[in-house]
Amino acid sequence: MRLKNKPWALPLIEANPQYVVTEPAKLRGKWDERFTTKQPLLIEVGMGKGRFITEMARRDPKHNYVGIEVQTTATGIALKKQLELKLPNLQLVSGDGNDLTEMFAPAEVAGIFLNFSDPWPKKRHAKRRLTYRTFLKQYQQVMQNDGTLEFKTDNRGLFEYSLASMNNYGMVFDQVWLDLHDSPEAVDNVMTEYEEKFSQKGQPIFKLVAHFTA
Repeated sequence: MRLKNKPWALPLIEANPQYVVTEPAKLRGKWDERFTTKQPLLIEVGMGKGRFITEMARRDPKHNYVGIEVQTTATGIALKKQLELKLPNLQLVSGDGNDLTEMFAPAEVAGIFLNFSDPWPKKRHAKRRLTYRTFLKQYQQVMQNDGTLEFKTDNRGLFEYSLASMNNYGMVFDQVWLDLHDSPEAVDNVMTEYEEKFSQKGQPIFKLVAHFTA
């Protein structure tokens, strides 16, 4: 869902280069330089307003986090959260995450989060889904051998497609939830804005954790 452009967002981003990266390709292979501590790097592709990635970074100081978002207004909203918290293990990227191999070197990433991605329901748009095989190839290239991919959605069609796509690619499923919020996993689950909205309406949330084979 696209947000209405807010005139304050871009100036706020430009005024805070310590927290927002606008040319991520320049940091390829050097992301450690953006953080005070060298530690495993986890990324969220399509962070939206930043609720998930910000809370993950706050709860888990032993990992570094990068949230990637193409919408300027959404990035600005996420930046407001970071300006309040000033988390040393969180960086934001204002840019398109369609080609992660331009942003990250091979094996630079320890794990990837995909939360409530656009389902692109029409068959002719399948190549745009973030679990299409070309995207899976990128994730595999930038992720360490023991890294995991976590995917959450409220869209059953996209979830079923993603299960098939990952299986056909040769990925191994560590865990699969057909109703995340009605499971023990819900206790420590960090919700996105969309997740809270959909779950309050009684919509089941689907989740999977998977990894690539060598």
